[in-house]
This record gives sequence, C-alpha cells and structure tokens, in this order.
Amino acid sequence: MVEARDKLAEKIAGEIALSEDPGATLRKWRTDFEIAQNDLADELDVSVSVISDYETGRRENPGSGTIRRTVKALLDIDEYRGGAHIRQHTRALSAGVDSGIILDLHEYRANVSLAQCYENIEATEVETGERTTVAGHTVVDSVEAIRHLSSSEFYNLYGQSTNRALVFTNNTSGKGALVALRVINPTPNAVVLHGVSEAELWEYAPDLARSENISLAVTTIDIDLLLERLRDAPE
Repeated sequence: MVEARDKLAEKIAGEIALSEDPGATLRKWRTDFEIAQNDLADELDVSVSVISDYETGRRENPGSGTIRRTVKALLDIDEYRGGAHIRQHTRALSAGVDSGIILDLHEYRANVSLAQCYENIEATEVETGERTTVAGHTVVDSVEAIRHLSSSEFYNLYGQSTNRALVFTNNTSGKGALVALRVINPTPNAVVLHGVSEAELWEYAPDLARSENISLAVTTIDIDLLLERLRDAPE
C-alpha cells in the first residue's frame, strides 16, 4: 500500500508541477478526493484563504515543497477516511491511466439504477441486460485501451467491482470496443459507447451485448459534460 501511495503521490505532484495552471490542477485533485478547502487547510495548518488563493491563481504558483506537502495532506486525509480514493487511483494507475487510457474511474456509495445513469448522460439504451444497477463507472479511451492493454489489464479497468458502467469514448461504430470486450470475463453490468448514435452503431453490437447479457447504450453528449455528470451521480 505504501509503494502504491508513493507512486500516486508522485503522479499527482508531477501533474500539478507541470501544469500550465497548477492551481486549477490542485483544485481538480482536491475535489476528486472529495476534500473540502477547510479540511485541507486544517491538515496543512494554514487558512482557507491560502488554499483558495493557490487554486484561483491569486497567489504565486506553489513551489515543489508546497506541492509535496499538499499532496501528502490529500492522501493523509483520504487514508483517515478509509483510503477509498487512493485505492481507486492506484488501481487505475496500474491499468494504464498515465498513458491516457482511463479518463475517469469512480465507485459510488450505493447502487444507482441504469435508467438514472443513462438519463444523467443522455444515453439511449439499445439492448437491455440482466442487471439494472451499477455501483461505479470507468471511462476509457477505446482506441488506446485496445492498442495497449492485455486482457488481464483490461479487467483492472473495473475498479473494485464489475457492477459498473464501462464507458468507451472515441468510437465511430463501437465495433472495436465490443469485440475487445468479448475476451473479458466477467463482463461489466453495462457498456456505454460515447460519440456514436444509434443509427451509426455497428449492426452486430446489440447481438453481442445480448449474448453477454449486458446493457448497451449510446450517447453523443459532450465529453466534458459526460464526465461531469458521471462524477455527480447520486450516491
């Protein structure tokens, strides 16, 4: 766990330090870890205004020492709370997040109905599966995943459970993503193909989904809005 945490800390610190907007990147990680500004300020023994000033760019970009202390504080707080976000991100890291394969991975605190999930991301279900809820999501660049991941690494995309929606972006018909999914066992509860409409969907896609007993949906919502709405899923 310590080694995994160290690798994650290195990744977060490097991303902040190399960002064109370090404050915004810091805010992204803080909110991703679901840590309020005042909680981070308390851990660092600084005022909330200091955190706010860094995140909004009102204060000069943080130096390497400040970044290290801030990242350590984020991870310490998460560990106090059970370490759920550390586990999510280290699993994602091992599955290839550094190469841009995983765009988002999140576990929910309770099951969410697929109907609600699809409504949130403006998705159309084209094939109904045997399971009707999900407890998390993973958003994957389908081209990068197919090019770089082995079948065992593909399974790591699931996070803590296959009870989730596996969202593939960068689709033209969905053929590649669904063919690749056939080598994975067990399969996720649902697959969402982003960037392709029902009319553009590969003609055999519903048959493949039916054979695997998974729900299949498509959506053409803007990618940033897709990620935002998935992260705001009811918990």
